[in-house]
Amino acid sequence: MFRFFENLVDPYVPYAQDDTPPTRLWPFLKGYARPFRRVFWAAGIMSVVVALVEVWLIAYMGRLVDLIAPGSEVSFWADYGWEFIAMGLFLLTLRPALQVIDVALLNQSIVPNFAAIVRWRAHRHVLRQSVGWFENDFAGRMANRIMQTPPAASEVAFQVFDAVTFSLAYIIGAAVLLMGADPRLLIPLVVWFVLYAMLMRWTVLRVGPAAKISSDARSEVTGRVVDSYTNIHSVKMFAHHDREIEYARDAIEGTRVAFQKEMRLYTIMDVSLVLLNGLLIVSVVGWSLWLWSDGLATAGIVAAAAAMTLRLNAMTGWIMWAVTNLFQNLGVISEGMETIAQPITLTDADGAPDLKVNGGALDIQSLSHHYGRGSGGIDRLSLSIKAGEKVGLVGQSGAGKSTLVKLLLRFYDAESGRILIDGQDIATIRQDSLRQAIGMVQQESSLLHRSVRDNILYGDPSATEDQMIAAARKAEAHDFILDLQDGEGRKGYDAQVGERGVKLSGGQRQRISLARVILKDAPILLLDEATSALDSEVEATIQATLSSLMDDKTVIAIAHRLSTIAQMDRIIVIDDGRVIEDGSHAELLARGGQYAGFWTRQSGGFIGVEVAE
Repeated sequence: MFRFFENLVDPYVPYAQDDTPPTRLWPFLKGYARPFRRVFWAAGIMSVVVALVEVWLIAYMGRLVDLIAPGSEVSFWADYGWEFIAMGLFLLTLRPALQVIDVALLNQSIVPNFAAIVRWRAHRHVLRQSVGWFENDFAGRMANRIMQTPPAASEVAFQVFDAVTFSLAYIIGAAVLLMGADPRLLIPLVVWFVLYAMLMRWTVLRVGPAAKISSDARSEVTGRVVDSYTNIHSVKMFAHHDREIEYARDAIEGTRVAFQKEMRLYTIMDVSLVLLNGLLIVSVVGWSLWLWSDGLATAGIVAAAAAMTLRLNAMTGWIMWAVTNLFQNLGVISEGMETIAQPITLTDADGAPDLKVNGGALDIQSLSHHYGRGSGGIDRLSLSIKAGEKVGLVGQSGAGKSTLVKLLLRFYDAESGRILIDGQDIATIRQDSLRQAIGMVQQESSLLHRSVRDNILYGDPSATEDQMIAAARKAEAHDFILDLQDGEGRKGYDAQVGERGVKLSGGQRQRISLARVILKDAPILLLDEATSALDSEVEATIQATLSSLMDDKTVIAIAHRLSTIAQMDRIIVIDDGRVIEDGSHAELLARGGQYAGFWTRQSGGFIGVEVAE
């Protein structure tokens, strides 16, 4: 039974991805709700049915009071026995069955699946954002929004059917019941309902914004805390434990103050609700007693009216909390939309073809990118690299080397100019096919918080175990990998490397990153200080590996240690975002320009770096 209801909706059903999601709340939720249309209709109908059954039972209790009037004892069972047997069977069979369907639709079909569909699609959308987009926010805050928005959306769907639909049907049913007894009993109910609606409106208009402020504050706390944990080595190294505590405390205090203001609304709501419910009980029950005393109503009507108002008294608090909780969760969703509903700005053109590499020739034409600042980055840079050519890229920090690499990978779209690979403009081909054609080893190797095997196979998930081990051997990583063991007792290639590879040394991380690129075997290779984290003995071995890896590939190698690129076919010197020198090592030394100055001044083979990039 559970599986039947759980499988009514597939949260992973194919859908058309939207680069510009709706930025208004209801259109945003409507897209996620589309696969649930039939289930929502069924849940709504069942909620109304269950509410009406509840009202009918109260009405029947009134009838029962009238039936057991004095003098009816002798013929009671003879006259009404079969009716009570039928009622008993209804209460023991049909009513539980209706309740099972109602609850199963909510708890099995809607709640888990709606949370899953929001979480799945939100994560897919965010993962499509550009690198530059991720660089502009806390990873912790983004992750918090991804995690807290789905349960909030699921809770909204739940409350709509469990509280809103049910309560509306119940109140309408109560009105019909009281009107059937005496239309004048509707007057106090209508007055109470108007006042109740006014209180609810006052509450929800304030709860939504207050909940969004509280949610923003919680995300800020998460962002700051995760930032401290992610950079725990720096925190400990600089002995800034107290500074980080204070940094988090400011955000925690902001959350406390925001939550206090939100809770004031609930306190006002509770007190007002008690007064309103007292008014409801006194007016409806009092009026029905007055009608009974004048002979205008039966004892059953008084009993039904009293039961109805007491039930409404018990329900109103729940309804108010449910509705305010609904709007509170809408506030959480609104805050989450600041991440989830952001448009994808770096997109592929419709029908963009895959990159076809026929050698890997690069042609960079008047390329400019200043990150929207008007300066920095690169400026009208032009450069041609032949297929299979090995090029060293040199320049002071801030000269534009990293910007050029990011544009080659299309982490950003250039502000002007273009990049061609084998004559194909990279802005017109699929991004994934571009990056599949490029292998890169960075100075700061960052590994996934998974096993060594998973990290190496990231280069080529289809590779065999033997191919993976061969790549690790070429990267001089196999021997140390066999000695690894994590805290759970997993060994070798199954050992977990920790967040960003923190359990490994810098040299070990670099060699696993090299193994990953070796396994990828892409036709274009970018090396950004690929051996900077290695000791001299291992570096010499790795350099030989890199030399064989570079065979038949187009290579761009960034280096501050000039000895690592002296044997390249060409060396390009960049300054202030432009190419200022281009030639072989010997040619540039003979020219006596900036490269020659670097070579002369370098200490231990490094360029003096003065400006942070």
